[in-house]
Amino acid sequence: MEEKQDFEDIRPLFNEEIDDAIAFLVQDPEFLRVAKFVLPDMPIEELKAQLLSCHEWGDFQKRLAYPFLSTLISKTATSLQFVGAERAGNAKAFTAISNHRDIVLDAALLNLLLYQAGLGFIEVAIGDNLLIHPWIEKLVRLNGCFIVKRGVSKRGQLETSKQLSSYIHNNITQRDRSVWIAQREGRAKDSNDRTQESIIKMLALGSDKNLIESLQAINIIPITLSYEYDPCDYLKAKEFLMKRDDPEYKKSPADDLLSMEMGILGYKGQIVFTMGNPLNKILPVIRETITDKSEQITAIAELIDREIHLNYHFYPVNYIAYDQLTGEARFTDYYTDSDKKGVEEYFQKQLNKIQIENKDEIFLRQKLYEMYANPLINHLNAKMKQ
Repeated sequence: MEEKQDFEDIRPLFNEEIDDAIAFLVQDPEFLRVAKFVLPDMPIEELKAQLLSCHEWGDFQKRLAYPFLSTLISKTATSLQFVGAERAGNAKAFTAISNHRDIVLDAALLNLLLYQAGLGFIEVAIGDNLLIHPWIEKLVRLNGCFIVKRGVSKRGQLETSKQLSSYIHNNITQRDRSVWIAQREGRAKDSNDRTQESIIKMLALGSDKNLIESLQAINIIPITLSYEYDPCDYLKAKEFLMKRDDPEYKKSPADDLLSMEMGILGYKGQIVFTMGNPLNKILPVIRETITDKSEQITAIAELIDREIHLNYHFYPVNYIAYDQLTGEARFTDYYTDSDKKGVEEYFQKQLNKIQIENKDEIFLRQKLYEMYANPLINHLNAKMKQ
């Protein structure tokens, strides 16, 4: 039995809690409705039997999550690749930090790829704003997720950050279990991926050592996620328009559910996940050359950005979006007239899904171009700084 520490409200389920969680899920009508929607070819009684056969951490991933993901990718993507797994070296555990595109699939696919590469299971950070139904909380904690508390008062932020950081440090240094966390709170909806310095500050709180030594202890490895197409791109463009016209606009829980659904079931094309170089190779240099703590944090955030930006994988849609956004013809050698026609048809199809009053299609199309061009822009800038 695993030792229970002061992480009760954020940790995944322990093995001895799994049976009760599954008993709850197989009786929950909403969960069963969603499961039937996601797994239409599996009889509901077979799904229940598969769930009830899971008794230990990892059973759910092996028997349901990973087979489901493999089937899902065969239906919604043309390929899935993992590049650079050897960069993890002989590390027993590490902290994966990546850019963030899809609410569900980013971490789920990374977990699958790491497991297939022999790097074991990872635990995944998920914001409590997504736990909008009891069955969702049961499911994510069953699936090895730990909870990031959002919307905490300023007075409680430090305590919450310390708890989260301590949990990550405990996982890496005491339990040899890797974790994943996004480089920022929420997704970069315009794909302009930047690491929030507050993430770096939080990660260092879990140790009484200095900043650099504390971060070295959790072995940070940046990972780049490159989807050819984002099924939620039109939803993100719509949100930009809604916020432009109403600064007080906020998404509803139903909007988050729709994003989850579209991200899972929508077409993604080619997918490449690329592991970057561990930060531990460079952190000592930062310690030796920068003495101010705030400047060290900025340098580390920029280092993560550089690794992520340098390792993007690009597709014709990225080059076409760049040329359309800038009005240049810089990358015409990287796509054909047929590619361009197909991409423009794709963008129009996505825009047609947005049914709102005062629809500003010029603005919405601009946002789509930005989403697909920004990774390329950031990559070019990172290459210039090498």
